[in-house]
Amino acid sequence: MPGAGPVARPGERPTVRLRDGDPEEPPRYAPEWLQLREAADAAARAPELLDPLRIRLAGLPGRTGGLAVHDLGCGTGSMGRWLAPRLDGAQHWVLHDRDPYLLHFAAVASPRSAADGSRVTVETRRGDVARLTPDALTGAALVTASALLDVLTREEVGALADACTGAGCPALLTLSVTGRVELAPADPLDAEIAEAFNAHQRRTGLLGPDAVSVACEAFAERGATIRVQPSPWRLGPEQAALTEQWLRGWVGAAVEQRPELRERTERYLEARLAACAAGTLRVTVHHSDLLALPRPTGGGA
Repeated sequence: MPGAGPVARPGERPTVRLRDGDPEEPPRYAPEWLQLREAADAAARAPELLDPLRIRLAGLPGRTGGLAVHDLGCGTGSMGRWLAPRLDGAQHWVLHDRDPYLLHFAAVASPRSAADGSRVTVETRRGDVARLTPDALTGAALVTASALLDVLTREEVGALADACTGAGCPALLTLSVTGRVELAPADPLDAEIAEAFNAHQRRTGLLGPDAVSVACEAFAERGATIRVQPSPWRLGPEQAALTEQWLRGWVGAAVEQRPELRERTERYLEARLAACAAGTLRVTVHHSDLLALPRPTGGGA
């Protein structure tokens, strides 16, 4: 979740750069953050979307060579580790990211077998996933991504929808933030921090909490059938390390957006971290998963 992970420190590697830009721009994610959140991501993703996806994939022509799955902004490869073992049949995963270190990590740690024991193979492609074209998806059976939509612009989501619908390729796009956060026990500052954080996510034209609605519109306008399911993080004492890092990033982004919050949020964060350490804090971070099923084309997808 962009802006809600650890604050980047010198020497940290980015995991996904979505576009060429200011070389001084800090990385969106640190590898440690992606590893820390993987279990919570896996527990949150919506399994309800898998049956309609399986039905679509089972009807594809020419499956003898296996399913070609493109994972956009793959990071450490957590999406493949979650999804590949839940799908039947041979699969070939194409992992896309800007960071060669993360691509290597994702490839090495990728699953090797599908739900029915069929073989899973991988290849890596370093590049800008915000500039995907239908040609890049030739032969693709599925496009996947995790925590990607909210760090795209409206134009980039449109380009993604163009690429998927142009290739007739389903897209399973998981864990996009919705802008809703619930903390228990509640605090009067919760809503103000959430509002500032959401504004921070929308800086420089990125969609942030508007991403799912924009993506639904983009795919629907191009004739795709859309399904959306909630996929919230539910963080309790067992996820204390993740909750701590999420809190620091969430509050830090809010203060960056509204510096006048700094003094009040220092006391707030101290109290929240103490509750987290004591096991008395519960946090729900709302996300949505989206499955887009474009009209099939005459190609391999």
